[in-house]
Amino acid sequence: MTKEITCIVCPVGCLMAVEQDGDSITAGGAQCRRGAEFAGREMRNPTRSLTSTVKTVFADFPYLPVRTSAEIPKDKLFEAMGRINGVLIKERLRTADIVIKDVFGADIIATADMTTAMHNSQFTMHN
Repeated sequence: MTKEITCIVCPVGCLMAVEQDGDSITAGGAQCRRGAEFAGREMRNPTRSLTSTVKTVFADFPYLPVRTSAEIPKDKLFEAMGRINGVLIKERLRTADIVIKDVFGADIIATADMTTAMHNSQFTMHN
């Protein structure tokens, strides 16, 4: 089976023709070793980082940006978003605090500090 993919490891974005024959995977078009490694992972078990926001009870910080602490299986992204969308933050968190533990092998962590006034106005949504 041959699949055309764009490498997302670096800004070059190599277009690769990836061929899989059983356990053997070859990537034509990769300009570096990292691209070839990405192609192998992408064919065997594609994963992605996930970034989003969660709602809070705080008027001055109504949404908290979050991300996965590690990549999760690509086919689990929508399930992970379902869990994220169900969260309402009721305490002020700091960067890297865990929002949800163990979502497909990664934690969902805060990427902003809700305890500092400087960050509070940055994420306030205006209608």
